[in-house]
Amino acid sequence: MGRRAMEIPTSRFGPIEIEAADILHFPEGLAGLDGCLDWVFLADSMNDALGWLQSATHEEVALAVVSPRRFVPDFQVRVPRRELDALELEPAHGAHVLVIVSKNDRSITLNLKAPLIINLERRRGRQVVSLADQPLQYEPYGQPSPWKKTA
Repeated sequence: MGRRAMEIPTSRFGPIEIEAADILHFPEGLAGLDGCLDWVFLADSMNDALGWLQSATHEEVALAVVSPRRFVPDFQVRVPRRELDALELEPAHGAHVLVIVSKNDRSITLNLKAPLIINLERRRGRQVVSLADQPLQYEPYGQPSPWKKTA
């Protein structure tokens, strides 16, 4: 069975060609982004620590994301198991965890309280609220942030 290529328009990256199998589906969406259920993960060409979740249906919506353990080595996500049931995770193929990066006038922050849990094999994701004692906004760098120019 052949792979089906498609092009999606994006306001940040221009038109990008993806395969249907590249789409990550978040059945419950993400907080504050109604209607954005399908996403594509894109690597950042200027910063290997940074990636982008680009909405496959809303060209103006792209979220900067990082692996939280790159900045917080002891980062843990604690959620009731039933919250992850829809991801159909198998023990041998663990979940991938990303957090959303935000930028304001003063700094870059990571949202450690509401990480994204992704089953890459099934191409499904879910945003959860971690019960672990994590800050909502964590500043990975002191002032000034090296990401200000590229994020």
